[in-house]
Amino acid sequence: MHKQALHKIVIVGGGPVGSVLALALQQQHVPFTMLEARAKGASHQDTRALALSYGSRLILEKLGVWHALEARATAINTIHISQRGGLGRTKLNAAEHGLQSLGYVLPYGAITQALDAILDANNIIYEAEATEIKPAQEASSVTFNHANTTQTLQASLTVVADGGRSLGEIEGIKKETKEYGHDALVTKVRAELPHHHIAYERFTPTGPMALLPNGDTSFSLVWTGLQANIDMLLALDDKTFLAQLHQAFGDRVGKFLSVEKRMSFPLKLSTLKPSVAPHLAVIGNAAQTMHPVAGQGFNVGMRDAWTLADLIINASIIRVPQAELGSADMLMRYSQLRSRDTRRGILFTDLLVNVFNNDLIGLQAMRGAGLGLLELIKPAKSLLVNKMSFGK
Repeated sequence: MHKQALHKIVIVGGGPVGSVLALALQQQHVPFTMLEARAKGASHQDTRALALSYGSRLILEKLGVWHALEARATAINTIHISQRGGLGRTKLNAAEHGLQSLGYVLPYGAITQALDAILDANNIIYEAEATEIKPAQEASSVTFNHANTTQTLQASLTVVADGGRSLGEIEGIKKETKEYGHDALVTKVRAELPHHHIAYERFTPTGPMALLPNGDTSFSLVWTGLQANIDMLLALDDKTFLAQLHQAFGDRVGKFLSVEKRMSFPLKLSTLKPSVAPHLAVIGNAAQTMHPVAGQGFNVGMRDAWTLADLIINASIIRVPQAELGSADMLMRYSQLRSRDTRRGILFTDLLVNVFNNDLIGLQAMRGAGLGLLELIKPAKSLLVNKMSFGK
């Protein structure tokens, strides 16, 4: 076992959320060490679609990253929300709310590549798999495997930002999980008609479906439902699957012409209580995993990183006495700043799942009336847009 001296900040996880935190610190000359389990550049070819809110775009702009991403981003200017087989629908339009767009769809690999291009690789240890994370009153510690050796770093502040892959039991932090009993099927489909930068949120009898514009006439599809139904959809040949998709979605984008590889994963709501411990903070999907129905999870994580970076910079550069790096006061302040956004994001997505996954008699008509009413009440639409775009 090789023991190292006290580090200022150790970030576990070099995905987009961890990298946003790291880059914000780097630009203010705050020392950090980031541990990334994958090899350098291994994520750059990852084509999974990420839905960025407009607020996340502003964060990337402030970091000087957006200009390298804009050409690969597909803007979402309108969100069309409806239910299959029932009346009522609403549209959210960016221009009506003074925004350039409501969000964007980008490949995961494009974001990590743009961030990696600016990050100083001297501050990153690649192929470093964290095996144990310990909070303590004086300093936290991270034990990890790298190059066939086991090492331990002690830090004034350890930030876990890897989606929870290396997050076992951490003293003082409890993980609560709610299983939805549903899986999500994800893939990319090409449609007959152009999308005109419209994203569709379609609630069907089998579960919510999201079609996000991704390219000229292509969409990223997230189709959720009971595991048995999703397994059935995965087993279909492409032609039959596309026919089933058209039947469930309808005619708004014409026929679906092709589909890429289909994958699935189980859906759950996971939260940490609390998400901080002595000299330790957990952010992003490692702290809260949400149902993808409203596209909140990744963007909540981006706001986690941005808020924590601001507090660290204050503690490191401005030297606010009560905000000493990794102190109980600083971490309590972080929890207070993030609790409202996180709580509302969880409640919002959980409410949507419970309301739109339920086919009790009479509920479909109530849902339709609610969607129709939302279309007429502009202040309510503004609240919804602000929540989805900025977490407010």
